[in-house]
Amino acid sequence: MRYISTRGDAPILSFSEVLLAGLANDGGLYVPETLPRFSTDEIASWAGLSYQELAFKIMSPFVAGDIPEDDFRRMINEAYAGFNHKSIAPMVQTANNEWILELFRGPTLAFKDFALQLLGRLMDYVLQERNEKLVILGATSGDTGSAAIEGCRHSERLNIFILHPYQRVSEVQRRQMTTVIDDNVFNIAVKGNFDDCQEMVKDSFADQSFLNGGKLGAVNSINWARIMAQIVYYFSSALSVGAPHRKVSFSVPTGNFGDIFAGYLAKQMGLPIDQLVVATNQNDILHRIIGENDMSRKSLNVTLSPSMDIMVSSNFERLLFDAYKRNGAEIKTLMKNFKQKNVVLDTAAWSFIKANFDSYKVDDKRTCEIIAQVFTETQYLLDPHTAIGLEAARACWRDKSIPMITLATAHPVKFPEAVEKAGCDIPALPEHMADLFTRAESYEVLDNDITDVQNFVTKHI
Repeated sequence: MRYISTRGDAPILSFSEVLLAGLANDGGLYVPETLPRFSTDEIASWAGLSYQELAFKIMSPFVAGDIPEDDFRRMINEAYAGFNHKSIAPMVQTANNEWILELFRGPTLAFKDFALQLLGRLMDYVLQERNEKLVILGATSGDTGSAAIEGCRHSERLNIFILHPYQRVSEVQRRQMTTVIDDNVFNIAVKGNFDDCQEMVKDSFADQSFLNGGKLGAVNSINWARIMAQIVYYFSSALSVGAPHRKVSFSVPTGNFGDIFAGYLAKQMGLPIDQLVVATNQNDILHRIIGENDMSRKSLNVTLSPSMDIMVSSNFERLLFDAYKRNGAEIKTLMKNFKQKNVVLDTAAWSFIKANFDSYKVDDKRTCEIIAQVFTETQYLLDPHTAIGLEAARACWRDKSIPMITLATAHPVKFPEAVEKAGCDIPALPEHMADLFTRAESYEVLDNDITDVQNFVTKHI
């Protein structure tokens, strides 16, 4: 499998090279040169497989030629051994033909565990093979940070620096990161928003001279391996409700577009998906692009669903690459213009996006109403991001005979403010996190200045 950049000017790389590179050196994102495609009969034959076995089937083509099969199987098994449900990604029914896919059964209670538990092991394997070390620099709007730290903390070949927006993540999210006290783990609270943190990471990848010969690696969803691992649960959930012999639809609460882009890839690989619904909060750039061809940046709102408080959705560039018929030069110009001013997509590209996605926007008030309503009707407690996904699913669902699956991206315990405002009782922390609020914290608060951040990194490598 070979990988190319969305901006067309970076070298073609193997899986191992893409894994360690993260961002392409032309500022683009790596995507497979070609996608594997599975037949209906092949997908049907997977119906009885465990999640781990299914993951191996779906991801093997992406790592072929780089990682021996036995080693890859072992890493997959290790990655999901720490999940607290035997099916790894269980389903819960909330109404007729309406399902919630629980993606919070991993060690940090968020969907990011699916990719990052595997990513840390893949990186460690490749670095050991090459006898190299890597500096991980990542930005988080809440959940990526703790999942990345959990996946990388035990590696002797990785130093990990995670940027989060100061006072703009929930207390549980912050403490999950800052209470990990290890020699190779560093948390930085930036006095800005997530987009500021993400831009610092991208700019640091573009010019790594501050590392004095060291190398950066990425754990954000700009890293292809993150997207690859997330494709699997679209297949697992669809199989459980009758695919590939019937179609299935998905609603995905998303800010950075990585999770729903994995669903788009699953569809391209042969999964019979009818609808992919993009669910946003008030930070609605994705909803505006799909509905109105409005790609303008607006002020970022602080909401009850902080993991979606994003205005620059990095992974959307991967979709744009397909929408512009994989013309890297056009994407390079488009993204340069987007950084400087508002842009409008050409008619063909916008039509392509509208043909593949529906979208819906949900504000904080309605988010709390959905949490309360679903709990009253089913005694099932949603986190605010999942509530947005479910409301979007119901609003956009065209054919009620087709199962609609909403991705539950986090456990409600991580967002007590939203749960409380919905009039519900805040759930207890799970046993392995019961003492979270009494653990010592360690993090550095820095100004919204890339030089300060880079100086901190070089000082602590």
